[in-house]
Amino acid sequence: MSIAEVAAKAGINRNTLNALELGRPGVALGAYVTVLWALGLDKSLDSVADPDADAHGKTLEASRRPARVRKSKQSKSEYDF
Repeated sequence: MSIAEVAAKAGINRNTLNALELGRPGVALGAYVTVLWALGLDKSLDSVADPDADAHGKTLEASRRPARVRKSKQSKSEYDF
């Protein structure tokens, strides 16, 4: 597909598509999604925000959990509650 065809199918301007290809920060996320749809690659977005596939995020979450402050006391008597 040519640049003009992809831009027309995605409903964006050719300049926006060019900026998207160059990785410019001003391009809206919706433009990326519509271009992926126009190219038939929109199914690859299913794993983008999958929390089960984010090992780094799970590691960060585990490091932010509070640590146990003190150990539980062992009872001196078996009848002590």
